[in-house]
Amino acid sequence: MNTILILEQLLNGLQFGLMLFLLAAGLTLVFGIMDMINLAHGSLYMIGAYLVASFSQAIGSFWLGLGLGVLATVVVGVLLEYTVLRRLYHRDHLSQVMGTFAILLMSNEIVRIIWGAQPLMLNPPAALAGPVMLMDGFSYPAYRLLIIGVGLAVALLLWLLVTRTRFGMQVRAGAANREMATAMGANVRRLFTLVFALGAALCAVAGGMLGPLLAVQVGMGESILILAFVVIVIGGIGSIRGALLGALLVGLVDTAGRTLVPLLFDRALGPEVAANAGPAVASILIYVLMAAVLFYKPQGLFPAHD
Repeated sequence: MNTILILEQLLNGLQFGLMLFLLAAGLTLVFGIMDMINLAHGSLYMIGAYLVASFSQAIGSFWLGLGLGVLATVVVGVLLEYTVLRRLYHRDHLSQVMGTFAILLMSNEIVRIIWGAQPLMLNPPAALAGPVMLMDGFSYPAYRLLIIGVGLAVALLLWLLVTRTRFGMQVRAGAANREMATAMGANVRRLFTLVFALGAALCAVAGGMLGPLLAVQVGMGESILILAFVVIVIGGIGSIRGALLGALLVGLVDTAGRTLVPLLFDRALGPEVAANAGPAVASILIYVLMAAVLFYKPQGLFPAHD
């Protein structure tokens, strides 16, 4: 285990954590303000990735494809909120889970009908296809560095939006006490739609940026949706600050665990145990982290009311 390996895993964890934050930020706002469990959030991530890939292939430009894909996903998200999800706001959580899970399944089939069962190719910009030398003996893919930069920039813009604007004030008030925010004159219906549109845009950015690294395929939203829920439980429901910290923790633990745990098992217990038990132990580390956080702070690290 050397310094280069540790630095590489830290950057990988940072990159993955920031993309998880983009998903978790919209999800935690919807959950915190609307009191709604939205399993369809993963569908917007998948649809966003497909739209970005389709526009990029048609236009021949990754950046134009990303912009158009984000706008198209926002339209899809707003239509989904207006036509279906608005009817679930006042239902119990079981109804919300069943309804949004049905949307998730239907979205998979709609995507399969439109784009087919085979994954789509989404190539990164040609200028960022190679590595960047960060220090002697250590190079890192330029596109992954771009993802880190985009994630940090979006996190900063989101922080400014939530903490420095009237919309952000209403969002924070709604997350802390929705009834009081309504009594103080906030247009809750419009706020819900804007928050959902913001969440859809963040999903599309995450899907478009991760598309060149992961397969753009049917069902890609389910596994990452589970991680997004873990993030908001760790960080605190309704908290942007908590979502950022939780995403970084999950990204670092998941990425480092999948690399370092098999190495440690190999040295301590031998290659056979490392090959069999290492990946299994690494895959549950984030859930051990979630359980430990909830044991000491049942409301998460930064609950919205704090």
